[in-house]
Amino acid sequence: MFHNFSFVENDMNKKPLILVTNDDSIYSKGIESLIEVAQNFGEVIVVAPDKPQSGMGHAITINEPLRIQEYRKFGSIEAYTCTGTPVDCVKMGIYGILSRKPDLLLSGINHGANHSINVIYSGTMSAAVEGAVEKVPSIGFSLLEYGPDADFDASKEIASKIIEEQFQNGMRPGICLNVNIPKGKSNEIKGIRICRQGLGQWQDDFEKREDTFRRPYYWLAGSFKNLDKGEDTDSWALENNYVSVVPTQFDMTAHNEISELNNWNL
Repeated sequence: MFHNFSFVENDMNKKPLILVTNDDSIYSKGIESLIEVAQNFGEVIVVAPDKPQSGMGHAITINEPLRIQEYRKFGSIEAYTCTGTPVDCVKMGIYGILSRKPDLLLSGINHGANHSINVIYSGTMSAAVEGAVEKVPSIGFSLLEYGPDADFDASKEIASKIIEEQFQNGMRPGICLNVNIPKGKSNEIKGIRICRQGLGQWQDDFEKREDTFRRPYYWLAGSFKNLDKGEDTDSWALENNYVSVVPTQFDMTAHNEISELNNWNL
């Protein structure tokens, strides 16, 4: 359908093919930092949203057309903007632009945390999960700093180390990694910990405001509450200045409950 675009031809003798995306848009400092790291490991193709898509979760676009456009601000890196969600970008990259599935999918580096319950809302991690659905090794990176001028130097070092380990050791199909990085310099980060997803939730609040015509509207607000006291969680790791790495999957079945439900009179 999209064969008018220049495809990346790869074979076993060429570098690994790496698809890079995010949810903060192609114009963010985070994706620029991730591209800088990724190009050290293979042939990079970028397909990213043309506007911020934070909090979109695993949404896809079905009621309007998707449009892509070449983006020429990353030097020799082939890049495209997409009018859709982060998951749309992954699908478009795999089925609309690339000539074969990528060897690795990288999402981020997100401006802000995606630990604990945030993983189900995150466009960054949904892109990585979509990669896992396609059996592509996938990693989502997030930095606990929201500012557009955030310092990504430590994040680039962490991303490089984890990407290198992935290429050396691999991941099982259907698994992706959720990597969260504390704010700060490299020498302030204590290390990397493999974690489970911590139990937490948002204490939601809606601020009622008025527009210039005195019509009411609402703005989602609230605060995150850590409900998990374990020291093996992503929340604990980040609170104690460690990088958290959580293996994540798209299978949401509560397997332990199957035997309980089989006792119901259904």
